[in-house]
Amino acid sequence: MLTPQDELLCHQLPTTFDHVQQSDLRWTERIVLYGFDTTGTVSIMTGLARYPNRNVMDAYAMVTVRGRAHVVRLSREISGQYDGLGSWQVGPYRYEVIEPLRKVRATLDDNEHGVRLELDFEAEFPAYEQEPAFFRSRGRVKEDARRYYQNGRISGWVEVDGERIDIDPDTWWFGRDHSWGTRHGGGGGSLSEGDGLQPSEIPDGVLYFMGIFQFEGELVHFAQRETADGQRWHFEGTVLPGIDSGSAPVPIVAVEHDLQFRDDFRIVSGGSFHTVGADGAKRDFSIIPISDFWPGLAGYDMYRGYASGLWKGPRYSDGFTVDLSDTAELRQVSMLSETFCRVEHDGKVGYGLVEMVFMGRNERYGYEGF
Repeated sequence: MLTPQDELLCHQLPTTFDHVQQSDLRWTERIVLYGFDTTGTVSIMTGLARYPNRNVMDAYAMVTVRGRAHVVRLSREISGQYDGLGSWQVGPYRYEVIEPLRKVRATLDDNEHGVRLELDFEAEFPAYEQEPAFFRSRGRVKEDARRYYQNGRISGWVEVDGERIDIDPDTWWFGRDHSWGTRHGGGGGSLSEGDGLQPSEIPDGVLYFMGIFQFEGELVHFAQRETADGQRWHFEGTVLPGIDSGSAPVPIVAVEHDLQFRDDFRIVSGGSFHTVGADGAKRDFSIIPISDFWPGLAGYDMYRGYASGLWKGPRYSDGFTVDLSDTAELRQVSMLSETFCRVEHDGKVGYGLVEMVFMGRNERYGYEGF
């Protein structure tokens, strides 16, 4: 079936854009925007995802104001609903590419759930690629995905229950990412593919963390996956200059961590990261958490009868508010956590994000099990 995207000179397969090469039900293409007011009052996570082998496209907006997460989740079938060349829509939610790899816009128009937003993102740093993630388990592809990240300047507004909050670009930190491929874990990668499958392998412990730290004219990114005994099995890291600086990125070749965690969850409450660049430069980063949020509330985990990628009929929406001090609610979605932070490095102050999955035994920090 032809779609508007088939007008573009970017085909890579002798077929049309209405489907992907493989039939794996976990195949996902996802866009996420995330950021926070550095005073700690408001944070935003929003985006959409396309599941071509499930005939599902869904979207969400999660606006956290003074410790309460206001969530809208939306879903629709793909069939027969063409999107524009540079825009995609799920109900009242719309995502638009204004200038490729530089400017995008996300909008949530009037709806019954009391959350609206209009966000304009403009890049301050170049988009940069994730190291390829390809892993097998028992002969089957467990993960085969690609992603790029980008940080920039945000403007616009959000509205929650009639309270409009205008965004001051000078006091906000904002980033985005775009991923595609066969996923593993939250965000559709763990959805059931039917009965009769062998249960997934469960390691005795796993620690995954990612840091994205922004200072004036410099962005530091790293991500690492470790076993329970601290063996590194996936890593990436880069120090990037501003988008029009003309300077080259510098790879990060190693990162060490010395972290503290909350008493109720394995979520960072402080500590530091130490990186080594390919140029030999060593950098120490002290983190001071400002606020936490949980993507599982918005659809990365099964929560209140919904998860991203589930078939919920031709059209679906729901909305709710969660008190983030209610640990009973958060334990249902606690696998993946996000922490917005103040970051200090060599006398400089910046802001950033620490993303984490931390479960099971861990020798380094003394955890003995799940």
